Amino acid sequence: MTNDPLAALPIGRKVTVSKTVSESDVYLFAGITGDLSPNHTDEAYMRTTRYGRRIAHGALAVGFMSNASTKILEGLEGTWVSYGYDRVRFPAPLFFGDTVTCSTKSPSATRRRARSSRR
Repeated sequence: MTNDPLAALPIGRKVTVSKTVSESDVYLFAGITGDLSPNHTDEAYMRTTRYGRRIAHGALAVGFMSNASTKILEGLEGTWVSYGYDRVRFPAPLFFGDTVTCSTKSPSATRRRARSSRR
């Protein structure tokens, strides 16, 4: 018996999801969140900035990450919540038409034991 709730997750399980960001994705996200910043919605304005064109919301990109973390847990019993998004960094802008690929892999048995011993 283990106290590690992730013990049922097969070691080395990997999930990769890809999504090409469309104008529709960004506008729907803007409408849902109310974030209608010109960074995301005003092409003419963004042409005058260092970016040169509209960029997608960072929070939309985090949503793609959430998709990957949800998929890796498929088939496991229980209610799962993702933590750790406080460490997300955006090294480059996400432009309309860019394809984002998010991958996640379950930890090895060694990493699981190390994490469990810290509790």
